[in-house]
Amino acid sequence: MDGLNVDAADPWASVAGGAAGLIGLAVTLYALLGPASATAPSVTASGARSVAAGGSIGSATTGDGTTTGPQPPTPTPPSRPGSGPVTASGERSVAAGGDIGSVSTGDSA
Repeated sequence: MDGLNVDAADPWASVAGGAAGLIGLAVTLYALLGPASATAPSVTASGARSVAAGGSIGSATTGDGTTTGPQPPTPTPPSRPGSGPVTASGERSVAAGGDIGSVSTGDSA
């Protein structure tokens, strides 16, 4: 195969590899430092004593004189990713984008 000139193709392959690396770096930096609204869901807690978290909640207490039991083990990442905003909008409401370990919203007697 006399038509294949590997020595002439080598510089072009180096340029193409370098360009691909720079494009990959730019995309990574944009994903890490770009607009937060594109990568993170909105988290809002608007009711009296409401609790909202974009991730998991290990333990939450919103009542008077109440305590949750012992702290549950460290929550594991949710089995499915959140698909939208997390909103707790009523009195003593609790919402999480991940798992909820223990919640007490009432008052103790």
